[in-house]
Amino acid sequence: MEKIMVYFEMPGVSGEQYDQVWRDLIAAGHAFPKGLLHHAAAPTTNGWLVVDVWESEDHFKEFGRMLMPILSKNGMSGNDPVILPLHHMYNVAEKPEYESKL
Repeated sequence: MEKIMVYFEMPGVSGEQYDQVWRDLIAAGHAFPKGLLHHAAAPTTNGWLVVDVWESEDHFKEFGRMLMPILSKNGMSGNDPVILPLHHMYNVAEKPEYESKL
């Protein structure tokens, strides 16, 4: 399986909406999605940005089937995620050697 990076650009989304999605995920028992390696989110000048790293596209798609209704419930439907093959991931705590996918 090839790791992937996924990002969502969500114009018009607030921090409150993002936080509510997390509360809904936790309430549904999905605080630790299978295959999710890293998750980061930040406000942008016009909304919200989420960047994930997943063990595989299959893991992300499985999570997406559960996530999409929660996003919709919280008024966050719209832009599709961008899915990219992961070229490199660096975790300072693990002190890995650099390895290029090229």
